[in-house]
Amino acid sequence: MSHAATIPTGLIAATAQAEPRKAPPPTPGKVAMWLFLATEVMFFTGLIGSYIVLRAGSPKFAYANLYSPGTTAEKIPTAIKNDPKLKQFTWPQPYDATTNPLSINLTAINTFILICSSLTMVLALSAVQRGDQKNLTKWLAATVAIGVVFLGVQVFEYYELMFGRHYPVGISGTGHFRPSVSLFASCFFTMTGFHGAHVTGGVILLSCILIQSLRGTYTKEHHSSVELAGLYWHFVDLVWIILFTVVYLV
Repeated sequence: MSHAATIPTGLIAATAQAEPRKAPPPTPGKVAMWLFLATEVMFFTGLIGSYIVLRAGSPKFAYANLYSPGTTAEKIPTAIKNDPKLKQFTWPQPYDATTNPLSINLTAINTFILICSSLTMVLALSAVQRGDQKNLTKWLAATVAIGVVFLGVQVFEYYELMFGRHYPVGISGTGHFRPSVSLFASCFFTMTGFHGAHVTGGVILLSCILIQSLRGTYTKEHHSSVELAGLYWHFVDLVWIILFTVVYLV
């Protein structure tokens, strides 16, 4: 006589709970975005790496408070070399108004503003994941506004450096800080200019997403565009933190 084996229902439920849940596979859009960001990492790594190499290889007396950048030590009279008023550097020093025109305090505030935009982007994604259309639109608008403010401050800084103020000879022989006046200036405008272009692209992208949000395009189930734009925006913010540290503070 055979007895049919039975499995308690509770054991089946416990076994089902013990099995780990598999994460959903990445979407093609997310894979494409990560690949794109990988190329961006290589691009900015090349820029920052070139900056570090150029700075490390700069001549010992490339910058002085009494002479324009690039003046060789041989061209400085011996009597002036012994003058205690003469200060010479391999690279402009932070907060040294005689060789470095960059406004660290203003840019630090601008950096904090940009970091806040990462928070608003996270809140926007969280809102759409809950199906909250109103807060999605609100936080997307805040992110776009913060991005515009960041770009506005950068444009103001560029204007002041290139046209608005007259700087001592140790910064520029022409009195203005422009890409052609020194190696430091060329590096500064190249690195911050490329980053500004990326922020501009991000603002345009988020503005398009904001318009679609106003039309009710995104739902709790379908919001991949918001998530992918968020990845790009967080990357742009992270790159700026690195640039600010390397170019302004070190």
